[in-house]
Order: sequence, then C-alpha cells, then structure tokens
Amino acid sequence: MAFQPIVDVGRQEVFAYEALVRGPNGENAGSVIGAITENLLYGFDQACRMIAIEQATALGLVNTSAALSINFMPNAVYEPRACIRKTLETAARVGFPTDRLIFEITEGEAVAKPDHLARIVKAYRAMGFRTAIDDFGAGYSNLNLLSQFRPDIIKLDMMLSRNIDRDEVRQSLVRHCVGLCSDLGILMVAEGVETLAEYETLRGMGVTLIQGYLLAKPGWRSLPATQFIHSAGVDNAPKVAH
Repeated sequence: MAFQPIVDVGRQEVFAYEALVRGPNGENAGSVIGAITENLLYGFDQACRMIAIEQATALGLVNTSAALSINFMPNAVYEPRACIRKTLETAARVGFPTDRLIFEITEGEAVAKPDHLARIVKAYRAMGFRTAIDDFGAGYSNLNLLSQFRPDIIKLDMMLSRNIDRDEVRQSLVRHCVGLCSDLGILMVAEGVETLAEYETLRGMGVTLIQGYLLAKPGWRSLPATQFIHSAGVDNAPKVAH
C-alpha cells in the first residue's frame, strides 16, 4: 500500500490517509487491479482491506487523529456483514479503532449497481463506518446516487480541480457542489490539486478538505510528510500532522 493524505486545510491537519494499492515493487494500482479476474475479486478486496489496516497501524496512524480511507469493490461484497468480518477481526487484532475507517467507492461502480451499494452503505453506517464516493462527476451526471443513499463524503474528480483557477465552468460546478454538500450535510474533498492557484481558488470557494501532489504525494509503505499552505505560500518545513 501507498498512503496519501487528505488534508483539512482549515485546521492544518491530516483528516485521513487514503490507502492506495501498489504492487510489491511499487507498481501502480492500474497494473495490479488489471490482473484481477472476477473469481478473485472477493479475495483481493478482503486482502486489500486487511493489508491497509495492518500497514497503517504499523506506521503509527493510530497515534494521529487521522482516519484511514480504504477503496472497496461493491461487486466483491455479496453480504455486507459477512464480508466485513475479516476486516473487523484484523482491526481488533492490531488495535485499530473501527470508527476511524472510511470506505471509498468510485462513482462509476456506484452507478452500476446503486441498489446493491445502498444496502452496503446502510449496513456500514449501522456498524459505525463512514462511506465516500470517489471521482464524483467523472463522466456521470447521476445525482440520483445522492437521492438513493447519502454518503458521508464525496470526492470531486480531479478533472474538476485541474486548472479551476482559469476555468469559469469548473468554478461554477464546484461552487454548486459545495452548496449541495452543505445542504445535505456531506463532507466534500477536492482531489488532484497540484498548483497553488488551484488551491487558492478552491479555498476561496470554501473547500476545506484537499488532496493532491501540492500537499503530499502518496508514500509507498509510509505516511508521507505533508506541506501545509499558509498565506505566503507553501511552508518550506514539511511535516506529518499528528
């Protein structure tokens, strides 16, 4: 696993670390997931959850205030309570508090089987987990997702953040997403932020949860140092928030 911070820029602390699957030599997620056949989905999904919790705990994430965000495959979850058993056992074994787990699903997979996902989200919420929709707005305009179930967090697709300082259409879309999330009581994360101009534009719209290379790149088997942005620019003394 690699871990990338989601930063609460208002509080100047790490809100969560997202666990990103990697190959044994650091190969990217696409090359790993592309090799997973349908009959291996369940075992792969279970293994990723367990490894993410084990590695995050070993790296000291439990000694911070941050949550752990894990991507999951809804098609690998045939029954939520049965499929979460190994996750709970792993968390108990290593001493990771389950109320600090967030489960992320990409919007594309969410749209494919919204009824199935709604059952998973309902069950996870009852067990004290938070859920997030990743890549929100990436090729789908399906606001029905938010009417069928309400995640705790939505993560705007990075294409909405990219060059937002120079694009009035992106600015309008994100501004309305901020208002929508505020009305529904949903936290919103802007991901893929790479420039100071993008960051300052998003901050001006009231976005407080930001993820991207400007603040920290994913750390392979590590919790990477986080650069906090101040009024004068990037702090030249990067640090891990505890």
